[in-house]
Amino acid sequence: MTLKFSQDIKSLLQHLAEKPLTLGDVILETSERGFNLVIALLVLPFLIPTPPGLSTPLGIACLLMSGQMALGRRTPWLPKKIASLKFPNWFAQTLLKNLQRVTKVLEKISRPRFQKVAENPLTWRFNGICLTWLAILLMSPYPPATNPIPAVGMLLLAVATIESDGILMCLGYVATVLNTLFFGFAFYLLYTGATYLLPNLFR
Repeated sequence: MTLKFSQDIKSLLQHLAEKPLTLGDVILETSERGFNLVIALLVLPFLIPTPPGLSTPLGIACLLMSGQMALGRRTPWLPKKIASLKFPNWFAQTLLKNLQRVTKVLEKISRPRFQKVAENPLTWRFNGICLTWLAILLMSPYPPATNPIPAVGMLLLAVATIESDGILMCLGYVATVLNTLFFGFAFYLLYTGATYLLPNLFR
C-alpha cells in the first residue's frame, strides 16, 4: 500500500529538481496535510547529522505548526521569513531521500485504522497539543544530545495523522508520555543537583 506521505515526498523531490525547496512550497503542494508533512520534514534533521544553526529555526517552525493544529486550524500559516527559508539543495535531497527510507518502513506498519477516531476534530487538536509539547522538549537544551527522543514521537504522530492511523497515533501518545517522564526525571535531577551544589559553592 502506498502512503499519502510517500506520494507527497515523491512530489516534493520532483519539485526540488526544478527549483530550491522552501517550507512555503511544502505547504502549497500538500494542502491540509502540509501541517504534518512540514512537521515530519522539520523533525527528521534531528535524527540525522544537521548543519549548525538550523535547529532553532526548525524548532520554532515546528512549534508554530503544531500550535495552530492545537487551536483547530486546518490551513497552515508560517511567517514569511520562515516560509521562505530555503533548504540547501544537497541538504533537501538528503532529507527527502531519508524520508523515503522512513516511508518504506512505515508502509509496512501504517494504514488507515480507527478512522472515525483518527479523523475526529478533537483528535486533530489533541495531536496538535501533543506535538506542541514534544516540540518544546525538542528545543530544550537539557539534557544535551537528546533531540532524537522527542523527534521520534513527533514523526510517529505526524505520519499517523496524515494516514488516519489510530494505532500509530496510540504509539505516538505512548512516546509522548515516555518523553514527559524522561525529561521530567532529567529536570528533577538537574534541580536537585543545583539545590545541593549551589549552597556548597558559597560556603
